[in-house]
Amino acid sequence: MAKQKNKLAKALNSRYKLIILHEETFEEKAAFTGKLWYWLTGTVSAVAVLIIFTTLLIRATPLREYVIGSSLNAYDRSRLIAAYARIDSMEQVAHANDIYLTNLRNVLGGEAGETLEESRQTAPAGSEPAAASNGKGPETGLSEDELALRHLVESGAPYDLPENQANARTGISSYTFYSPIKGIISSSFNAKEQHYAVDIAVKLNEPVRSTLSGHVVFASYTPETGYVAIIQHGNNLLSLYKHCASIIKKVGSFVRGGEVIAFAGNTGELSTGPHLHFELWYNGNPVNPTDYIAF
Repeated sequence: MAKQKNKLAKALNSRYKLIILHEETFEEKAAFTGKLWYWLTGTVSAVAVLIIFTTLLIRATPLREYVIGSSLNAYDRSRLIAAYARIDSMEQVAHANDIYLTNLRNVLGGEAGETLEESRQTAPAGSEPAAASNGKGPETGLSEDELALRHLVESGAPYDLPENQANARTGISSYTFYSPIKGIISSSFNAKEQHYAVDIAVKLNEPVRSTLSGHVVFASYTPETGYVAIIQHGNNLLSLYKHCASIIKKVGSFVRGGEVIAFAGNTGELSTGPHLHFELWYNGNPVNPTDYIAF
């Protein structure tokens, strides 16, 4: 037993030389000498350092997910999934708001790519017209009052509340519209002349009703169009009521179809007598109200 220990100690204390030679000339480039236990200790230490470094690298970096697998527990995983779902919902809401503001710009700026009737003539059967792009369509001069009106509406809170999924799929043809007021049409809808409305001559202070359920997004006075109310309905549908004598609903109010929102008047510089200037816009395009409503 003692001989074996002496033999092992002698082997470990034996000196060895590591020589590095040139492959072709066999010229000695470097040489390292040392006892065997030096070499063994150095090798084991280098391997241990490499293992420790690799372990720390994996645990402290995203490599952990690929090598070890997900470190999330069931609770954290469910919270992460819920967060992703909320982000996706927020992206959809932001996209819907962008469409909403684009439609309002078209409505208040008098811009329209084409009417709903023209879209139906050029589009394939069963398809709905696309929203008009900014900067395209007939140009109209905007006064400072109209620009102020446009700015106020764009800064208001957008509402887009589909009344039901069937209407959202089929467009506005399936809606049942209430007549905003009963009277004689003094000026009809004419897209070529950029008159995107019907003017209904009525008695002063006749009640004006909302044509559909929705939220009031604008209710104020402008010198040219008098008291104006704008209601956002579902499915990117807007209705406008101009030259009112007064408005009894505030911005943000929810109104039902057929509910009184204002009283007819003769306000605004563009008015020539008691009447209601009524507009209907769908997906940023003006539509002829008489196609859907009997006044």
